Amino acid sequence: MLKRQMKSVRLEGNDTTHKREELRAYFHQSYDLFESLFDLLKSDDVYYLQSEPTRHPMIFYFGHTAIFYINKLVASGALKERINPHFEELFAVGVDEMTWDASSDSLKWPSIDEVRTYRQKVRHLVDEMIATLPMKLPITKEDPLWAIWMGIEHERIHIETSSVLHRQMPLEFVLPHADFPICPIHGDTPENALVSFTASKVILGKGSEDQGLYGWDNEYGNAVESVEEFHVSKYLVSNGEFMDFVMANGYGVDRWWDEEGLRYLQIRNATCPPFWVLQVDGSYKYRSLTHEIDMPYNWPVEVNALEAEAFCRWKSAQDGQTYRLPTEAEHRAMVQEGGMDEEVFDDSRANINLVHYASSVPVDTFAHGKLYDVVGNVWQWTQTQMDGFEGFITHPWYDDFSEPTFDGRHNLIKGGSWISTGNEILRESRYAFRRHFIQHAGFRYVISEGECESEKNERIERMFSVWKKRYG
Repeated sequence: MLKRQMKSVRLEGNDTTHKREELRAYFHQSYDLFESLFDLLKSDDVYYLQSEPTRHPMIFYFGHTAIFYINKLVASGALKERINPHFEELFAVGVDEMTWDASSDSLKWPSIDEVRTYRQKVRHLVDEMIATLPMKLPITKEDPLWAIWMGIEHERIHIETSSVLHRQMPLEFVLPHADFPICPIHGDTPENALVSFTASKVILGKGSEDQGLYGWDNEYGNAVESVEEFHVSKYLVSNGEFMDFVMANGYGVDRWWDEEGLRYLQIRNATCPPFWVLQVDGSYKYRSLTHEIDMPYNWPVEVNALEAEAFCRWKSAQDGQTYRLPTEAEHRAMVQEGGMDEEVFDDSRANINLVHYASSVPVDTFAHGKLYDVVGNVWQWTQTQMDGFEGFITHPWYDDFSEPTFDGRHNLIKGGSWISTGNEILRESRYAFRRHFIQHAGFRYVISEGECESEKNERIERMFSVWKKRYG
Protein backbone atom coordinates (compact mmCIF):
# COMPACT_ATOMS: atom_id res chain seq x y z
CA MET A 1 0.00 0.00 0.00
CA LEU A 2 1.14 3.52 -0.69
CA LYS A 3 1.83 5.52 2.42
CA ARG A 4 -0.44 8.36 3.47
CA GLN A 5 -0.33 11.10 0.85
CA MET A 6 1.98 14.01 1.57
CA LYS A 7 0.59 17.52 1.69
CA SER A 8 1.96 20.14 -0.71
CA VAL A 9 5.52 21.08 0.22
CA ARG A 10 5.73 24.68 1.38
CA LEU A 11 7.86 27.19 -0.47
CA GLU A 12 9.40 28.79 2.58
CA GLY A 13 11.74 27.56 5.31
CA ASN A 14 15.10 28.15 6.99
CA ASP A 15 17.00 25.01 6.03
CA THR A 16 17.68 24.36 2.33
CA THR A 17 18.98 20.84 3.00
CA HIS A 18 15.71 19.91 4.70
CA LYS A 19 13.67 21.62 1.95
CA ARG A 20 15.47 19.63 -0.74
CA GLU A 21 14.62 16.41 1.09
CA GLU A 22 10.98 17.46 1.44
CA LEU A 23 10.76 18.31 -2.24
CA ARG A 24 12.54 15.13 -3.26
CA ALA A 25 10.13 12.96 -1.24
CA TYR A 26 7.13 14.83 -2.64
CA PHE A 27 8.40 14.38 -6.21
CA HIS A 28 9.03 10.64 -5.87
CA GLN A 29 5.71 10.01 -4.17
CA SER A 30 3.89 11.82 -6.99
CA TYR A 31 5.82 9.81 -9.58
CA ASP A 32 5.16 6.53 -7.74
CA LEU A 33 1.45 7.22 -7.32
CA PHE A 34 0.99 8.07 -11.00
CA GLU A 35 2.79 4.89 -12.10
CA SER A 36 0.88 2.80 -9.57
CA LEU A 37 -2.36 4.00 -11.14
CA PHE A 38 -1.23 2.64 -14.51
CA ASP A 39 -0.64 -0.75 -12.88
CA LEU A 40 -4.44 -1.05 -13.05
CA LEU A 41 -4.18 -1.66 -16.80
CA LYS A 42 -4.31 -5.39 -17.43
CA SER A 43 -1.57 -5.55 -20.07
CA ASP A 44 0.71 -3.36 -22.13
CA ASP A 45 -1.74 -3.65 -25.04
CA VAL A 46 -4.32 -1.65 -23.04
CA TYR A 47 -2.06 1.42 -23.15
CA TYR A 48 -2.92 1.74 -26.83
CA LEU A 49 -6.70 1.77 -26.28
CA GLN A 50 -8.94 4.83 -25.95
CA SER A 51 -11.42 4.61 -23.10
CA GLU A 52 -12.93 7.93 -24.19
CA PRO A 53 -13.43 8.75 -27.90
CA THR A 54 -12.35 12.38 -27.52
CA ARG A 55 -9.07 11.56 -25.76
CA HIS A 56 -5.79 9.95 -26.76
CA PRO A 57 -4.86 6.34 -25.90
CA MET A 58 -3.56 5.84 -22.37
CA ILE A 59 0.08 5.75 -23.53
CA PHE A 60 -0.12 9.48 -24.28
CA TYR A 61 -0.92 10.36 -20.65
CA PHE A 62 1.69 7.91 -19.34
CA GLY A 63 4.35 9.79 -21.28
CA HIS A 64 2.87 13.27 -20.89
CA THR A 65 3.56 13.91 -17.21
CA ALA A 66 7.24 12.96 -17.63
CA ILE A 67 7.94 15.17 -20.64
CA PHE A 68 6.21 18.05 -18.84
CA TYR A 69 9.06 18.22 -16.30
CA ILE A 70 11.62 18.47 -19.10
CA ASN A 71 9.70 21.06 -21.10
CA LYS A 72 9.16 23.31 -18.09
CA LEU A 73 12.76 23.00 -16.91
CA VAL A 74 13.84 24.01 -20.42
CA ALA A 75 11.40 26.94 -20.33
CA SER A 76 12.87 28.04 -17.00
CA GLY A 77 16.39 28.03 -18.41
CA ALA A 78 17.59 25.48 -15.87
CA LEU A 79 17.93 22.66 -18.43
CA LYS A 80 19.90 23.14 -21.64
CA GLU A 81 19.83 19.64 -23.18
CA ARG A 82 16.71 17.58 -23.72
CA ILE A 83 16.50 13.84 -23.07
CA ASN A 84 14.43 12.91 -26.14
CA PRO A 85 13.22 15.82 -28.31
CA HIS A 86 10.86 13.55 -30.25
CA PHE A 87 9.07 12.35 -27.09
CA GLU A 88 9.03 15.86 -25.69
CA GLU A 89 7.06 16.97 -28.74
CA LEU A 90 4.93 13.84 -29.27
CA PHE A 91 3.61 13.73 -25.70
CA ALA A 92 3.28 17.49 -25.22
CA VAL A 93 0.16 18.45 -27.16
CA GLY A 94 -3.28 16.88 -27.08
CA VAL A 95 -4.22 16.67 -23.41
CA ASP A 96 -7.48 18.51 -23.99
CA GLU A 97 -10.40 16.97 -25.82
CA MET A 98 -10.27 16.17 -29.49
CA THR A 99 -13.33 16.55 -31.69
CA TRP A 100 -15.67 13.60 -31.93
CA ASP A 101 -14.51 12.62 -35.41
CA ALA A 102 -10.80 13.03 -34.63
CA SER A 103 -8.45 10.07 -34.46
CA SER A 104 -5.07 9.22 -32.97
CA ASP A 105 -4.42 6.58 -35.60
CA SER A 106 -2.06 8.84 -37.57
CA LEU A 107 0.28 9.13 -34.59
CA LYS A 108 2.99 6.49 -34.23
CA TRP A 109 3.32 5.62 -30.57
CA PRO A 110 6.52 4.11 -29.17
CA SER A 111 6.64 0.89 -27.20
CA ILE A 112 5.62 0.96 -23.56
CA ASP A 113 9.10 -0.17 -22.54
CA GLU A 114 10.58 2.83 -24.36
CA VAL A 115 8.27 5.15 -22.42
CA ARG A 116 9.07 3.38 -19.14
CA THR A 117 12.79 3.83 -19.83
CA TYR A 118 12.20 7.49 -20.63
CA ARG A 119 10.24 7.98 -17.40
CA GLN A 120 13.16 6.51 -15.45
CA LYS A 121 15.59 8.92 -17.10
CA VAL A 122 13.34 11.83 -16.20
CA ARG A 123 13.05 10.59 -12.63
CA HIS A 124 16.83 10.49 -12.24
CA LEU A 125 17.35 13.87 -13.89
CA VAL A 126 14.75 15.68 -11.75
CA ASP A 127 16.09 14.00 -8.61
CA GLU A 128 19.57 15.28 -9.49
CA MET A 129 18.29 18.80 -10.19
CA ILE A 130 16.46 18.93 -6.85
CA ALA A 131 19.82 18.13 -5.23
CA THR A 132 21.98 20.52 -7.25
CA LEU A 133 19.99 23.57 -8.43
CA PRO A 134 20.77 26.68 -6.38
CA MET A 135 18.12 27.14 -3.69
CA LYS A 136 17.14 30.32 -1.94
CA LEU A 137 14.12 30.29 0.34
CA PRO A 138 11.35 31.08 -0.18
CA ILE A 139 11.05 29.70 -3.71
CA THR A 140 9.44 32.24 -6.05
CA LYS A 141 7.64 31.99 -9.39
CA GLU A 142 10.83 33.07 -11.19
CA ASP A 143 13.03 30.39 -9.60
CA PRO A 144 13.86 27.36 -11.81
CA LEU A 145 12.87 25.15 -8.87
CA TRP A 146 9.33 26.47 -9.38
CA ALA A 147 9.32 24.44 -12.60
CA ILE A 148 9.77 21.28 -10.52
CA TRP A 149 6.91 22.24 -8.21
CA MET A 150 4.90 22.91 -11.37
CA GLY A 151 5.73 19.45 -12.72
CA ILE A 152 4.72 17.73 -9.48
CA GLU A 153 1.40 19.53 -9.17
CA HIS A 154 0.73 18.92 -12.87
CA GLU A 155 1.35 15.19 -12.39
CA ARG A 156 -1.05 15.16 -9.43
CA ILE A 157 -3.76 16.66 -11.65
CA HIS A 158 -3.18 13.83 -14.11
CA ILE A 159 -3.39 11.24 -11.34
CA GLU A 160 -6.99 12.37 -11.03
CA THR A 161 -7.87 12.89 -14.70
CA SER A 162 -6.19 9.62 -15.73
CA SER A 163 -8.15 7.78 -13.06
CA VAL A 164 -11.33 9.02 -14.77
CA LEU A 165 -10.12 7.56 -18.08
CA HIS A 166 -9.25 4.29 -16.30
CA ARG A 167 -12.76 4.26 -14.88
CA GLN A 168 -14.16 4.59 -18.41
CA MET A 169 -12.06 1.64 -19.63
CA PRO A 170 -14.06 -1.62 -20.01
CA LEU A 171 -13.60 -3.80 -16.93
CA GLU A 172 -12.04 -6.59 -18.97
CA PHE A 173 -8.95 -4.38 -19.36
CA VAL A 174 -8.63 -3.29 -15.70
CA LEU A 175 -7.25 -5.04 -12.62
CA PRO A 176 -7.91 -4.39 -8.92
CA HIS A 177 -4.96 -2.98 -6.99
CA ALA A 178 -4.16 -2.91 -3.28
CA ASP A 179 -3.32 0.80 -3.48
CA PHE A 180 -6.87 1.62 -4.57
CA PRO A 181 -9.41 0.03 -2.17
CA ILE A 182 -13.14 0.71 -2.60
CA CYS A 183 -15.41 1.72 0.28
CA PRO A 184 -17.49 -1.31 1.35
CA ILE A 185 -20.24 0.79 2.95
CA HIS A 186 -23.37 1.55 0.94
CA GLY A 187 -27.05 1.67 1.74
CA ASP A 188 -30.34 3.48 1.24
CA THR A 189 -30.83 7.04 0.06
CA PRO A 190 -30.52 9.62 2.87
CA GLU A 191 -33.26 12.24 2.88
CA ASN A 192 -31.84 15.57 1.77
CA ALA A 193 -32.88 18.89 3.28
CA LEU A 194 -32.15 22.59 2.86
CA VAL A 195 -29.87 24.51 5.23
CA SER A 196 -29.99 28.31 5.51
CA PHE A 197 -26.98 30.62 5.19
CA THR A 198 -27.14 34.31 6.06
CA ALA A 199 -25.70 37.02 3.84
CA SER A 200 -21.95 37.49 4.05
CA LYS A 201 -18.88 38.75 2.26
CA VAL A 202 -16.09 36.49 1.04
CA ILE A 203 -12.62 37.18 -0.32
CA LEU A 204 -11.49 34.97 -3.19
CA GLY A 205 -7.94 34.60 -4.48
CA LYS A 206 -4.43 34.50 -3.08
CA GLY A 207 -3.68 38.15 -3.76
CA SER A 208 -0.25 38.84 -5.19
CA GLU A 209 1.70 36.62 -2.75
CA ASP A 210 2.28 32.87 -2.72
CA GLN A 211 1.26 32.57 0.95
CA GLY A 212 3.81 29.79 1.29
CA LEU A 213 2.22 27.31 -1.13
CA TYR A 214 2.53 26.69 -4.86
CA GLY A 215 -0.34 28.13 -6.87
CA TRP A 216 -1.50 28.08 -10.48
CA ASP A 217 -1.67 31.50 -12.10
CA ASN A 218 -5.49 31.70 -11.98
CA GLU A 219 -5.39 31.59 -8.16
CA TYR A 220 -3.59 34.94 -7.88
CA GLY A 221 -5.35 38.28 -7.63
CA ASN A 222 -8.42 39.06 -5.51
CA ALA A 223 -12.17 39.39 -5.66
CA VAL A 224 -14.44 40.55 -2.84
CA GLU A 225 -17.97 39.25 -3.33
CA SER A 226 -21.20 39.79 -1.44
CA VAL A 227 -23.13 36.57 -0.90
CA GLU A 228 -26.86 37.04 -0.42
CA GLU A 229 -28.86 34.80 1.89
CA PHE A 230 -29.20 31.34 0.37
CA HIS A 231 -30.47 27.85 1.15
CA VAL A 232 -28.37 24.84 0.19
CA SER A 233 -28.78 21.07 0.26
CA LYS A 234 -27.39 19.46 3.39
CA TYR A 235 -25.90 16.60 1.39
CA LEU A 236 -24.43 16.25 -2.05
CA VAL A 237 -27.07 14.85 -4.39
CA SER A 238 -26.85 11.10 -3.95
CA ASN A 239 -27.29 8.34 -6.52
CA GLY A 240 -30.65 7.60 -4.89
CA GLU A 241 -31.87 11.20 -5.10
CA PHE A 242 -30.76 11.47 -8.73
CA MET A 243 -32.45 8.14 -9.49
CA ASP A 244 -35.84 9.88 -9.17
CA PHE A 245 -34.88 12.14 -12.08
CA VAL A 246 -33.76 9.18 -14.20
CA MET A 247 -36.89 7.18 -13.40
CA ALA A 248 -39.00 10.22 -14.39
CA ASN A 249 -37.42 9.99 -17.87
CA GLY A 250 -35.37 13.08 -17.10
CA TYR A 251 -32.92 12.30 -19.90
CA GLY A 252 -35.77 12.01 -22.38
CA VAL A 253 -37.61 15.28 -21.70
CA ASP A 254 -36.18 18.20 -23.67
CA ARG A 255 -37.55 20.91 -21.37
CA TRP A 256 -35.06 20.03 -18.62
CA TRP A 257 -32.05 20.58 -20.89
CA ASP A 258 -30.60 23.71 -22.41
CA GLU A 259 -29.25 23.82 -25.96
CA GLU A 260 -25.79 22.69 -24.88
CA GLY A 261 -27.30 19.87 -22.85
CA LEU A 262 -29.38 18.66 -25.76
CA ARG A 263 -26.24 18.50 -27.92
CA TYR A 264 -24.57 16.43 -25.21
CA LEU A 265 -27.50 13.99 -25.12
CA GLN A 266 -27.47 13.65 -28.89
CA ILE A 267 -23.72 13.00 -29.13
CA ARG A 268 -23.50 10.66 -26.14
CA ASN A 269 -26.92 9.01 -26.43
CA ALA A 270 -26.96 9.47 -22.66
CA THR A 271 -29.86 8.07 -20.64
CA CYS A 272 -28.21 8.07 -17.20
CA PRO A 273 -25.06 9.29 -15.41
CA PRO A 274 -21.80 8.17 -17.04
CA PHE A 275 -20.79 5.69 -14.31
CA TRP A 276 -24.19 3.98 -14.10
CA VAL A 277 -24.47 0.70 -16.02
CA LEU A 278 -27.93 -0.26 -17.27
CA GLN A 279 -28.90 -3.89 -16.68
CA VAL A 280 -31.25 -6.03 -18.79
CA ASP A 281 -33.98 -5.78 -16.14
CA GLY A 282 -33.91 -1.96 -16.21
CA SER A 283 -31.95 -1.57 -12.96
CA TYR A 284 -28.51 -0.02 -12.68
CA LYS A 285 -25.11 -1.10 -11.44
CA TYR A 286 -22.36 1.35 -10.51
CA ARG A 287 -18.90 1.47 -12.09
CA SER A 288 -16.14 2.27 -9.61
CA LEU A 289 -12.48 2.60 -10.53
CA THR A 290 -11.93 -1.15 -10.76
CA HIS A 291 -15.28 -2.89 -10.16
CA GLU A 292 -18.93 -2.94 -11.11
CA ILE A 293 -20.99 -3.05 -7.92
CA ASP A 294 -24.58 -2.84 -6.74
CA MET A 295 -25.84 0.73 -6.84
CA PRO A 296 -24.64 2.61 -3.72
CA TYR A 297 -27.70 4.81 -3.32
CA ASN A 298 -26.13 6.82 -0.50
CA TRP A 299 -22.96 7.74 -2.40
CA PRO A 300 -22.84 11.02 -4.34
CA VAL A 301 -23.94 10.88 -7.95
CA GLU A 302 -21.26 11.78 -10.50
CA VAL A 303 -22.53 13.84 -13.40
CA ASN A 304 -21.39 16.70 -15.59
CA ALA A 305 -22.62 20.28 -15.18
CA LEU A 306 -25.25 19.87 -17.91
CA GLU A 307 -26.79 16.89 -16.12
CA ALA A 308 -26.68 18.72 -12.78
CA GLU A 309 -28.45 21.75 -14.28
CA ALA A 310 -31.09 19.54 -15.91
CA PHE A 311 -31.80 17.95 -12.51
CA CYS A 312 -32.19 21.41 -10.96
CA ARG A 313 -34.72 22.43 -13.64
CA TRP A 314 -36.67 19.21 -13.10
CA LYS A 315 -36.63 19.57 -9.30
CA SER A 316 -37.70 23.21 -9.60
CA ALA A 317 -40.79 22.10 -11.53
CA GLN A 318 -41.59 19.40 -8.97
CA ASP A 319 -41.23 21.62 -5.90
CA GLY A 320 -42.33 25.02 -7.20
CA GLN A 321 -38.93 26.49 -6.19
CA THR A 322 -36.03 27.67 -8.32
CA TYR A 323 -32.99 25.47 -7.73
CA ARG A 324 -29.58 26.09 -9.25
CA LEU A 325 -25.92 25.23 -8.74
CA PRO A 326 -23.94 27.25 -6.15
CA THR A 327 -21.55 30.00 -7.15
CA GLU A 328 -17.83 29.97 -6.34
CA ALA A 329 -18.48 32.61 -3.66
CA GLU A 330 -21.31 30.59 -2.10
CA HIS A 331 -19.04 27.57 -1.92
CA ARG A 332 -16.43 29.66 -0.10
CA ALA A 333 -19.12 30.73 2.38
CA MET A 334 -19.88 27.04 3.01
CA VAL A 335 -16.18 26.33 3.54
CA GLN A 336 -15.88 29.15 6.05
CA GLU A 337 -18.98 28.14 8.01
CA GLY A 338 -18.09 24.46 7.87
CA GLY A 339 -14.80 24.83 9.73
CA MET A 340 -12.72 23.78 6.70
CA ASP A 341 -11.29 27.26 6.14
CA GLU A 342 -7.64 26.30 6.42
CA GLU A 343 -4.97 26.61 3.72
CA VAL A 344 -4.87 22.83 3.23
CA PHE A 345 -8.08 20.87 3.71
CA ASP A 346 -7.96 18.40 6.59
CA ASP A 347 -7.97 14.89 5.11
CA SER A 348 -8.86 13.34 8.46
CA ARG A 349 -12.25 15.07 8.21
CA ALA A 350 -12.95 14.67 4.49
CA ASN A 351 -12.74 12.00 1.80
CA ILE A 352 -9.73 13.48 -0.01
CA ASN A 353 -6.04 12.79 -0.58
CA LEU A 354 -6.61 9.00 -1.04
CA VAL A 355 -6.50 8.72 2.73
CA HIS A 356 -9.73 6.76 3.12
CA TYR A 357 -10.72 4.95 -0.09
CA ALA A 358 -10.23 5.04 -3.85
CA SER A 359 -13.94 5.71 -4.20
CA SER A 360 -16.71 7.82 -2.82
CA VAL A 361 -18.23 7.15 0.60
CA PRO A 362 -21.81 7.75 1.81
CA VAL A 363 -22.81 11.41 1.67
CA ASP A 364 -23.66 11.47 5.38
CA THR A 365 -20.15 10.42 6.52
CA PHE A 366 -18.21 13.67 6.90
CA ALA A 367 -19.99 16.57 8.62
CA HIS A 368 -18.69 20.10 8.09
CA GLY A 369 -20.75 22.41 10.25
CA LYS A 370 -24.37 22.35 9.11
CA LEU A 371 -23.49 20.56 5.87
CA TYR A 372 -21.76 17.36 4.78
CA ASP A 373 -18.96 17.08 2.22
CA VAL A 374 -18.33 20.79 1.87
CA VAL A 375 -15.01 19.45 0.58
CA GLY A 376 -14.12 15.96 -0.56
CA ASN A 377 -15.92 12.85 -1.80
CA VAL A 378 -16.51 14.31 -5.29
CA TRP A 379 -15.80 17.69 -6.85
CA GLN A 380 -18.79 20.04 -6.81
CA TRP A 381 -19.92 21.82 -9.94
CA THR A 382 -20.60 25.52 -9.58
CA GLN A 383 -22.48 27.80 -11.96
CA THR A 384 -19.45 30.13 -12.03
CA GLN A 385 -17.51 30.27 -15.28
CA MET A 386 -13.73 30.28 -14.97
CA ASP A 387 -12.06 33.68 -15.27
CA GLY A 388 -9.03 35.43 -13.85
CA PHE A 389 -9.25 37.66 -10.80
CA GLU A 390 -8.24 41.30 -10.92
CA GLY A 391 -4.45 41.20 -11.00
CA PHE A 392 -4.26 37.94 -12.98
CA ILE A 393 -0.93 37.44 -14.76
CA THR A 394 -0.24 34.44 -16.99
CA HIS A 395 2.78 32.41 -15.91
CA PRO A 396 5.13 32.45 -18.94
CA TRP A 397 6.26 28.83 -18.50
CA TYR A 398 2.69 27.51 -18.82
CA ASP A 399 0.74 30.07 -20.77
CA ASP A 400 -1.94 27.61 -21.92
CA PHE A 401 -3.01 26.39 -18.48
CA SER A 402 -5.60 29.01 -17.53
CA GLU A 403 -6.23 31.35 -20.44
CA PRO A 404 -7.94 28.75 -22.69
CA THR A 405 -10.55 28.26 -19.94
CA PHE A 406 -11.60 31.94 -19.80
CA ASP A 407 -14.05 31.34 -22.64
CA GLY A 408 -17.36 31.11 -20.78
CA ARG A 409 -17.48 27.39 -21.65
CA HIS A 410 -15.66 26.14 -18.53
CA ASN A 411 -17.37 25.95 -15.12
CA LEU A 412 -15.45 25.92 -11.87
CA ILE A 413 -15.43 22.79 -9.74
CA LYS A 414 -14.65 23.11 -6.04
CA GLY A 415 -13.80 21.01 -3.02
CA GLY A 416 -11.81 18.09 -4.43
CA SER A 417 -12.60 14.40 -4.70
CA TRP A 418 -11.40 11.21 -3.04
CA ILE A 419 -8.35 11.13 -5.34
CA SER A 420 -7.52 14.86 -5.15
CA THR A 421 -4.04 15.51 -3.77
CA GLY A 422 -1.47 18.30 -3.70
CA ASN A 423 -2.66 21.70 -4.90
CA GLU A 424 -6.13 20.25 -5.54
CA ILE A 425 -6.87 20.11 -1.80
CA LEU A 426 -5.82 23.68 -1.09
CA ARG A 427 -8.48 26.23 -0.20
CA GLU A 428 -7.42 28.59 -2.98
CA SER A 429 -7.28 26.00 -5.78
CA ARG A 430 -9.41 26.76 -8.84
CA TYR A 431 -10.07 24.12 -11.50
CA ALA A 432 -12.56 24.24 -14.33
CA PHE A 433 -13.82 21.89 -17.02
CA ARG A 434 -16.16 22.14 -19.96
CA ARG A 435 -19.70 21.59 -18.80
CA HIS A 436 -20.07 18.25 -20.63
CA PHE A 437 -16.81 16.88 -19.18
CA ILE A 438 -16.81 13.57 -17.29
CA GLN A 439 -15.03 13.83 -13.95
CA HIS A 440 -15.30 12.54 -10.37
CA ALA A 441 -17.73 15.41 -9.88
CA GLY A 442 -21.22 15.84 -8.48
CA PHE A 443 -23.23 18.71 -7.08
CA ARG A 444 -25.45 20.20 -4.44
CA TYR A 445 -28.27 22.65 -5.14
CA VAL A 446 -29.17 26.05 -3.75
CA ILE A 447 -32.17 28.37 -3.63
CA SER A 448 -31.34 32.06 -3.74
CA GLU A 449 -31.91 35.24 -5.67
CA GLY A 450 -29.69 35.33 -8.72
CA GLU A 451 -29.56 35.69 -12.45
CA CYS A 452 -32.16 33.89 -14.50
CA GLU A 453 -31.29 31.43 -17.28
CA SER A 454 -31.44 34.05 -20.04
CA GLU A 455 -29.18 36.43 -18.10
CA LYS A 456 -26.74 33.59 -17.44
CA ASN A 457 -26.62 32.66 -21.11
CA GLU A 458 -26.09 36.28 -22.14
CA ARG A 459 -23.20 36.59 -19.68
CA ILE A 460 -21.61 33.39 -20.98
CA GLU A 461 -21.81 34.66 -24.56
CA ARG A 462 -20.25 37.98 -23.51
CA MET A 463 -17.39 36.09 -21.88
CA PHE A 464 -16.91 34.04 -25.02
CA SER A 465 -16.85 37.16 -27.21
CA VAL A 466 -14.21 38.80 -25.01
CA TRP A 467 -12.15 35.59 -24.93
CA LYS A 468 -12.35 35.20 -28.69
CA LYS A 469 -11.09 38.75 -29.27
CA ARG A 470 -8.32 38.33 -26.71
CA TYR A 471 -7.12 34.79 -27.40
CA GLY A 472 -8.87 33.40 -30.47
